[in-house]
Amino acid sequence: MAEYSRHWANVGEAGTLLGMKTLLRAYRLFGWAGFRILLLPVMTYFYLTRREARLASRSYLNRMMRLLPPERQAGLAPFRHFWEFGEILLDKLLVWMGHIRHQDVIFETPAAFEEIDKSRSGGIIVVSHLGNTEVCSALAHQLPDIRVTMLVYTRHAEKFNRLMQQANSNTAINLMQVTDISPATALLLAERVEAGEYIVIAGDRVPVNGGERTSTVDFLGDKAQFPQGAFILASLLRCPVYLMFCLKESGQYHLYLEKFTQQLSLPRKSRNEGLQLVVQAYADRLAEYCRRVPLQWFNFFPFWLAEQDK
Repeated sequence: MAEYSRHWANVGEAGTLLGMKTLLRAYRLFGWAGFRILLLPVMTYFYLTRREARLASRSYLNRMMRLLPPERQAGLAPFRHFWEFGEILLDKLLVWMGHIRHQDVIFETPAAFEEIDKSRSGGIIVVSHLGNTEVCSALAHQLPDIRVTMLVYTRHAEKFNRLMQQANSNTAINLMQVTDISPATALLLAERVEAGEYIVIAGDRVPVNGGERTSTVDFLGDKAQFPQGAFILASLLRCPVYLMFCLKESGQYHLYLEKFTQQLSLPRKSRNEGLQLVVQAYADRLAEYCRRVPLQWFNFFPFWLAEQDK
């Protein structure tokens, strides 16, 4: 089971830049129909050759089926999961190319968007690998005075990220590659938040440099490790924290923004206990949104502790 226990950051990137460009060209020439025709052999190959990803998908979907009523369990199969991933990869590129417009996104929580538009205080937005995180650029279009820095880890997906950067037409979004939030990085981010900028960071993958800054919480019925980084950073910066989820429902993206806390305070004497409660609260919200679109959580690696110990 050694292959199945690798860290997510060491899982090789599937496909090539040429293959991704070919799929993108198929979309440009023939639209969604042409893209899907070429996507079928690509995802079939990926499904057949990536045993680890297949096992991870099945593990996740089995947990979802225990939590969903029978009428919602139909279609929860690993290949459907892979297919959904392939379609959303194209959507990610279309976002950076500016082809997914403001009118293509439904802002489900207008009060929360209005709040950050008026506050000008800056803050942290915690996202996940559920749905299409890149649609958060719609935030910059909806609120043109808001600037966003997305913290990304690109070593495991250099080809895809290179293609996204080539397509990027949105100057309001800044990508910052990080492997860990060092004191120097925290200082830089503090300056940006103080200037009214929002830092976007994923909250559902353990740090690249190991699991020291993690909390073990309940997620979809079993124990899993979640990173503390976003919430440690929020406590240091003493800034508002929001959660954002972007789900594709009925062919449209629905953007949800939730106020998580106005200011995260972690007392020194009970810092670990405080982090545990905060990370669990985040995991609970992620689980709730996973139930809405179970095929759109894309973590194709062993996630739960019981699997990593095998």
